[in-house]
Amino acid sequence: MFRQAAPLRSILTIAGLAMVALVASNAVDLKFPDHGKSPAPGTRGVVLGAQVKPQRKRVKVVHPHKGMLQQTSNQPATIEAFAYADLYAKVSGYLKKQPVDIGDMVTAGDVIAEIDAPEYQQDLNQARATLTRAGTQVTLMNAKVTTARADADAAQAEVKQSEAEVVKATANREFREKQYERVKELFKLKSIDERLVDEKEKEQEAARGAELSARSAVLTAKAQAEAAQARVGQATAEVEDAKAEVQVASSRVDRAAVFVAYTQIKSPYTGVVTRRTNHVGDFIRSADEGATTPLLSVARIDVMRVVVMVPEAEAAYTERGNAAVVEVDAIADKQFHAKVARISNSEDRTTRSMRTEIDLKNDSGLLRDGMFGRATIDLKNAPNVVTVPSSAVVKHDRKSAVFVVRDGQAHSHPVKTGRDDGVRIEIVSGLTGDEEVVQTPGGDLAEGTPVEAEKSDEKKTGHSPREAAGAGNGRKR
Repeated sequence: MFRQAAPLRSILTIAGLAMVALVASNAVDLKFPDHGKSPAPGTRGVVLGAQVKPQRKRVKVVHPHKGMLQQTSNQPATIEAFAYADLYAKVSGYLKKQPVDIGDMVTAGDVIAEIDAPEYQQDLNQARATLTRAGTQVTLMNAKVTTARADADAAQAEVKQSEAEVVKATANREFREKQYERVKELFKLKSIDERLVDEKEKEQEAARGAELSARSAVLTAKAQAEAAQARVGQATAEVEDAKAEVQVASSRVDRAAVFVAYTQIKSPYTGVVTRRTNHVGDFIRSADEGATTPLLSVARIDVMRVVVMVPEAEAAYTERGNAAVVEVDAIADKQFHAKVARISNSEDRTTRSMRTEIDLKNDSGLLRDGMFGRATIDLKNAPNVVTVPSSAVVKHDRKSAVFVVRDGQAHSHPVKTGRDDGVRIEIVSGLTGDEEVVQTPGGDLAEGTPVEAEKSDEKKTGHSPREAAGAGNGRKR
């Protein structure tokens, strides 16, 4: 029994000595415990006595680059004539002349086709004859007015003469009345014979009759004057009617002249004939009578339109006046520098792109309708937009955030993102550009994690000028 307990006693003695040695090794730490600090959450530490010391995570940080991800838009472009017109005949007839053919240069106003339609010339001649007759009628009516006014003036003179005769007749009547009264007095005195009294009475009655007749003549003269004035008004109205007929006839002349002018088809502008569908002698049917094929087509080519469909992501930064460079596949090693001339301010609902046009002068005639190429447009730089490496953005539940180092800790910062080219991504809002952003946050990086920031050696990308944009498409700049 005693012999079996001796080995156990030896084991316990060895264990006790080991415990004493361990306590002695930690004596210094136990003397100075730090009860005011505790390890930060999410960190690892080494237990030294009663204290846990945190270990900071090393991360690489970058500063956001101010400006958009891409400052140019490089898109396919189509060359079109600045303007073109399909010319139809307005009148039907036989094609009399056509001095041009496809490819011929024409000047605005040149007669490039003429249709033989003599009936329209006859209508014009007839209208002109009617106009001449209407003009003659106006002259005749004016003469009639002159005559009527002369008659009215004569009638007014008759009125005045008749009124003068009334005055004379009245004076004669008054004289005869007085003479008769004196004769009667003398007859009463037996100084004269009664026959003289009778004679003077007759003279008095005759004077009264003459006065009445004169007054009646005045009324007649006035009536004739009013009739003459009415004839003046009638003649004046006839003049106005004749003038109206002149206007109608003139309008008919103008209309007939328009149709005669339609027999000549003129070029609307300086350019080139691009289409011809008929030959001299062909019967040409007017568009009003159902013609669907144009007689000729003319294109203006002194200035060409470059049509570019800018995608939706870049449409907001495309404005009139933006600088542009156009390269055409068929014209090697030549660049055309211009500016954006117009934008549609509306996107195609199918392609989600906006029609943008660039005007190019074509003095040399190298550019032709239908050519294909590419256009590089300088985009407007959006304010307050910065870029960071794509790896810096953490996405969760359709929300985006980056980790910003501040006061030795990593803090999650929500942001709104824009375009992403796989290397860098636009931050539309949420960053000012002065922050230190964690370049590649790991899965163990959380809010408030103590970190030790290290500047990244990442190179600035995504802000290439037009030359870099062209190089990315395999084009020489």
